[in-house]
Amino acid sequence: MGSLVGDSLTRYGALLRAAAAPPPGRRRPTAYRLLVMAAFVPLFTLGMLLHILALLLDEALFPGYRRVEIRAPLVILGVPRSGTTALHRVLARDPGLTTFSTWECLFAPSIIQRKAVLALARLDRAVGHPLGRVLGWLQDRVFGALDDVHAMDLAAPEEDYLALLPILACFILVVPFPRAEALWRLGRVDRDMPDGERRRLIAFYRRILQRHLYVHGAHKRLLSKNAAFAGMAGTLLETFPDARVICCLRDPLAVVPSQVSAVQGGVALFGGDPEGVVFRARMPELLAGYYETLLRVLPPPAAAERHVILDMAAIKTELSRSVRHAYDILGLPVHPDLDATLEAETARSRAWRSAHRYTASDLGLDEADLRRRFAGVHAAYPFGRATSPDRPSEAPGHAADREAPTGRPPGPPVLAGSQGR
Repeated sequence: MGSLVGDSLTRYGALLRAAAAPPPGRRRPTAYRLLVMAAFVPLFTLGMLLHILALLLDEALFPGYRRVEIRAPLVILGVPRSGTTALHRVLARDPGLTTFSTWECLFAPSIIQRKAVLALARLDRAVGHPLGRVLGWLQDRVFGALDDVHAMDLAAPEEDYLALLPILACFILVVPFPRAEALWRLGRVDRDMPDGERRRLIAFYRRILQRHLYVHGAHKRLLSKNAAFAGMAGTLLETFPDARVICCLRDPLAVVPSQVSAVQGGVALFGGDPEGVVFRARMPELLAGYYETLLRVLPPPAAAERHVILDMAAIKTELSRSVRHAYDILGLPVHPDLDATLEAETARSRAWRSAHRYTASDLGLDEADLRRRFAGVHAAYPFGRATSPDRPSEAPGHAADREAPTGRPPGPPVLAGSQGR
């Protein structure tokens, strides 16, 4: 425990230094950046301390959670902007699976917090949902602008890596703190994190998953989705050797600009990289590492007994067939409720078009450089042709980001795949 605290304090020190660090090319941070950090850092720190206190109370009040077994979890990995969110929100409607909700990740990673929130929700329902209506109004205004990039809903399925925020081991923190090197290392866990720190991180994550099953039912199969865990795929499979994995891939020439575009709003909000220099320089390197790790740990051929690779560009219109085939390969039963969901979502997927438009050059990215950087990845995996040789690959530097919205209600998934045995 002491070493985990030490790891967290090291990351916290890196955050504080990054909060006051000048952006690239400037001698001092902007007044806006200092003002935002003066408000954000104390509130964020207080929130994380409350989470840590609640997690410690779990150890005293609910010690039985540690005996919960995580049996053959279904894990969605992949690169960002490859349809992992859309797929996750469809599979979350499988009654045999349980997955994290946004509110659990952000506000209730502990058992005691969840029980308190669930009790409050029951009381709210009994008196006509006044609190629920207020929260719905607030989330529409806070999250509404993100709907076309990554729609958010407190009740929707979400990436459980957000539950690592209490120990500051959540990669999304690079958005407010882009100059914190300790955070960028979280994207390269398998390659760069010292063994001791890596073991402590994955042990904490395991405890978070056990807490979830303790609350929602130890008999259920866990569904976990984390594109940000691509760089620790080896560690995950070492920790959960019976896991079944669906790996979502997309042409990197589409993924890199899509991801750079997707973080722009958050980067602007926190003012830590006003010209976007850090993310333009580091995101291609980070994503290249993601591809290399995934293709090493989950190598083609694209389907095996424990993993399936789904190609977003090649199989946009085959959601139902693809998920059924993936379940068959992984030895999972298709529940009748999920079967009905797949039919409806397949039709929506085929009809959906994004309004989110940009090109690589618009974002200051050099397409020729990207082609060189990802040449080895292209050689290893035939994006857009993995399952259907006549289907064209996704155009690089494309005009529209085709990752489907996944908000309220769950949006049309544009990623699914069927691979031969």
